[in-house]
Amino acid sequence: MSKKSIFVSIILSAVVVAVISGTLLSSNNSKPMTKASHAERLWKTSGHADSTAEAFVHWDEDGEIPTFCAKCHSTHGFLDFLGADGSTAGKVDSAAELGTTVECEVCHTDKDNGVVRNHASVKFPSGVIVEDLGPEALCMECHQGRESSVSVNKEINDAAVGDDTISADLGFLNIHYYAAASSQFGTVVKGGYEYADKMYDARFSHVTGYNACITCHNSHSLEVDLDPCLTCHSVNDPKDIRYYGSAMDYDGDGDISEGIYYEIQTYKPKLYTAIKRYAMDVLGEPIVYDSHSYPYFFNDLNANGMVDSNEANYGNRYQSFSPRLLRAAYNYQVSQKEPAGYAHGGKYFIQLLYDSIADLNTKLPNPVNMAGMYRTDEGHFDGSAEAWRHWDDDGEVSASCARCHSAEGLAYYLEHGENEAAHIANGMLCTTCHTSPPAIRKVSSVKFPSGEVLDIGDNSNICMVCHQGRSSRNTVNDATKKAGPYTFINIHYYPAAAVLFGSEAKGGFEFWGKTYAGKKTWPNHLGKFDTCVECHMGTMSSNIPPSGPMKSHNVQKPNPADCVDCHGGDIAQTHPGADPKMFEFEGIRPATVPDYDGDGNTAESTKAELQGLEAALYAQIQAYGIKIGFPIIYNSHAYPYFFNDSNGNGLIDPGEAIYPNRYKSFNAPLLRTAYNYQMSKKDPNGFIHNSRYVAQLLVDSIEHIGGDVSPYTWR
Repeated sequence: MSKKSIFVSIILSAVVVAVISGTLLSSNNSKPMTKASHAERLWKTSGHADSTAEAFVHWDEDGEIPTFCAKCHSTHGFLDFLGADGSTAGKVDSAAELGTTVECEVCHTDKDNGVVRNHASVKFPSGVIVEDLGPEALCMECHQGRESSVSVNKEINDAAVGDDTISADLGFLNIHYYAAASSQFGTVVKGGYEYADKMYDARFSHVTGYNACITCHNSHSLEVDLDPCLTCHSVNDPKDIRYYGSAMDYDGDGDISEGIYYEIQTYKPKLYTAIKRYAMDVLGEPIVYDSHSYPYFFNDLNANGMVDSNEANYGNRYQSFSPRLLRAAYNYQVSQKEPAGYAHGGKYFIQLLYDSIADLNTKLPNPVNMAGMYRTDEGHFDGSAEAWRHWDDDGEVSASCARCHSAEGLAYYLEHGENEAAHIANGMLCTTCHTSPPAIRKVSSVKFPSGEVLDIGDNSNICMVCHQGRSSRNTVNDATKKAGPYTFINIHYYPAAAVLFGSEAKGGFEFWGKTYAGKKTWPNHLGKFDTCVECHMGTMSSNIPPSGPMKSHNVQKPNPADCVDCHGGDIAQTHPGADPKMFEFEGIRPATVPDYDGDGNTAESTKAELQGLEAALYAQIQAYGIKIGFPIIYNSHAYPYFFNDSNGNGLIDPGEAIYPNRYKSFNAPLLRTAYNYQMSKKDPNGFIHNSRYVAQLLVDSIEHIGGDVSPYTWR
């Protein structure tokens, strides 16, 4: 430990002892200071104590603070809301007196002894109630905003006009100020305007111990102590912090090392530009915005795109909103009035801004350039993805799913050997795979659904715990031992390890009398880049510079620089060491790959070869369904994927790809082949992981239900 660390530890220890004993030394080291007086001194430096602030003097000319505002802008109003004054709890009954700020009594029942009010649930403007909170619930009562997706939708529904029709019944809705809790909880409380066809990040997950208001902010001064941040973030300014796993260039400026703050800052002017273009070019009513003047959006009288001195006044407020413009303007204000949104829920803000720009762009003759911009991360850190949001309505992730679809479930499974229901997650955390970074959880071997126990030889074992699928040849065999008909058995999603190990894991349905490729026999990757970690994190590459947490944890794709020299085709042959940006994984075709699909094209990619076999198997499945009298169709995006083809036209018609119309007429041969078809579809990178195994399963499935396999080469 460094001398500085020892010194800090000694000081912190002394402070802790002083706090426990109930005293602190004053600045002159001569007079003991009680906890209460120390807290009060800190409070006096905060915005909560600033009696001259607009937040507390706005109503001076009115003589009282109205019930609509009193809760958060006076001590009397907050106590009224809590029912601490003997009134009904949960609402403010009367206007509040002038002259108070946010004083000790707001949070404490006994300020001298630091007793905090017992208040653990908060109702947000959307109507959502968040329960089981700690003392931060008191903060969230006021720092939640005053509007939400729900109120914006109500405003639009009440106006009852088309998306691009101006209505005098549409007025700007202001989320209000410093809505930090809504930022942090994201889609849980829907503080931003969330577009109907999109999914959004939930509560921003930080490391344990730093995931609540008063664990980051001093509860009295409100200041943030940045020293603990340096444990994980090597920056002195919070604006420079970039989340772990944030490897996407959200704003498209080519910089994936800048802080999330700067990613959001690039988004804001793009949305403002889209808002002004839409108002001018689509509605014909120019608009401007002034962040310091209520109600913020005004008529641009001379259409110069600037706020002139005669424009930012209430009499010139903008009153030509269409539903589409109102949604975007609301989200723009959400981003403007939460200055620390980048820390509380930056990815949620990015999604709101991205979707607002994209929605306006659909009507703009001159769309805002969104080239290179992203709204989400790769899957492990994409809190808006179905893999993490599926359980929101349930309140927890079920035990059967928690191992791979929660931040805590994997660790619990590895430590206890069983699954347990877990909290809903917003993607993975460092502690999902690490005990304490950089230490990785140890997994010596992995048991697959088939019962096979395998070891890939490095830390990739931890990847395989989840990327193994949830069924196997044995699952299908066991199901068909009983009399049919059968329901579909789904291998689950991204079963990369089961495909990689092939016959060794027995993830696919392997037919009797056939032999199948395993990892040991195929692919032969020259002894390198043949594990999850080596490919997806580039640990064997000499071309990758020392990588920070963002680069090393971007497991969406391997690094093209590792592959281009061998798999770059003409590029590699003519330009060794060619620009990796010219390389496409989807174009890989090793010389050993045969003409799997029998179309005579030996220049197409391995992926295209497998797609050819998938199409042939699907055609055979449909023909077989007709043969047995139960026509069948497939939709890769709708559970449970196989449905009755009600009119027998071979197409997915409206109303067919729904759960009540699920296919329940599988016989044993059709179930086996449908299972293998789904396995190929649900590992979109099977062409890399083990193309030979996938090809064998597809061709043998065609043959199993009566198809002609003579055109194909798959052994």
